[in-house]
Amino acid sequence: MTQRRQKAERFGRKSERVAEIFLRLKGYRILARRVKTPLGELDLVAKRGKSLVFMEVKARRGPGALMMAIEQIKPHRYRRAAQYWLAKNEQYASHQQQFDVIGLAPWRWPVHIQNAFVAEDSYEG
Repeated sequence: MTQRRQKAERFGRKSERVAEIFLRLKGYRILARRVKTPLGELDLVAKRGKSLVFMEVKARRGPGALMMAIEQIKPHRYRRAAQYWLAKNEQYASHQQQFDVIGLAPWRWPVHIQNAFVAEDSYEG
């Protein structure tokens, strides 16, 4: 792994920890972190009440780059990874599913976009 890649990996892990703390302060319970599935990766899986929330964490060095990164999320891959996780964790099947995005940039408050995309897989391609 190159030094640049290692630095990016550390930045990503640190950002996910910041997002996790932010969510805990908002009353979420973190169920899983960095879940790798054959269909994609889930950054965080959290529970709040009867809602099961799949979180995508996006961190960039500036607010402009952050907004571009959020716009480029591929919801269909994230939904499929969530379905895979749910198949392995059936005790949460009755919970309402929600897909959120946490955006992080240095010296900015985290941006929490709730229901960033819908749970149904309407991807046509």
